[in-house]
Amino acid sequence: MGKRRFDESDARIRPPRSTRPRSKDRPDYSSAVRATVIAVERGRYQCVLESGTEISAMKARELGKNSIVVGDKVGVVGDVSGTEGSLARVVNVMERKNSLSRTIDDAGAFEKTIAANIDQMVIVASVTNPEPRIGFVDRCLAVAFDQGISPILVMTKADLGSSEEFLKNYSALDIHVLTVRRDRDPNDLRALLLEKTSVFIGHSGVGKSTLVNHLLGNESRRTGNVNIVTGR
Repeated sequence: MGKRRFDESDARIRPPRSTRPRSKDRPDYSSAVRATVIAVERGRYQCVLESGTEISAMKARELGKNSIVVGDKVGVVGDVSGTEGSLARVVNVMERKNSLSRTIDDAGAFEKTIAANIDQMVIVASVTNPEPRIGFVDRCLAVAFDQGISPILVMTKADLGSSEEFLKNYSALDIHVLTVRRDRDPNDLRALLLEKTSVFIGHSGVGKSTLVNHLLGNESRRTGNVNIVTGR
């Protein structure tokens, strides 16, 4: 039998990946355990289960480039024991009720989601060093109301001055307004935070970390001194 001659009509084009037949056997994640993301660091997600157990997890490949942020409600499978060295997988992300984003370019054309499913926004401003800014607080309030988040305005460093004049700007709003001192425990704020998912927002130097440390009863978050020149 003579040797067969091939030409371009014999070439077979491999179909693109997106058009190849897909397996009918899809992963079954019906038994995935529900959890809430509490921290994100270098591709690892710290989550807390409904039982209160804290676990570490990685994102499943099938989630692709979909972002996972603090506050997300997720489903996890694998080792959910929470023991040292254990690693679960996040296999789905529930629909978010709201989210907060920040711009990631100078033009403000692109945004990155940084938190989701938030109940309360704690807007932290200081009586002095640095001075409170109406524009900043107004923008925070606008975002909170737009996303259905309950705002709480907290004035720190109340032992160094009075916030009465500044707070007149918000007297007509039905929001929680609190003043805190460095020498007193913030019990009123702590009570508002119970059983809620809250995000703290404020300029550098207003005392966010100090406030969180007082609320947690430890010194787990690093604090810094206020610069005399910049007030931050």
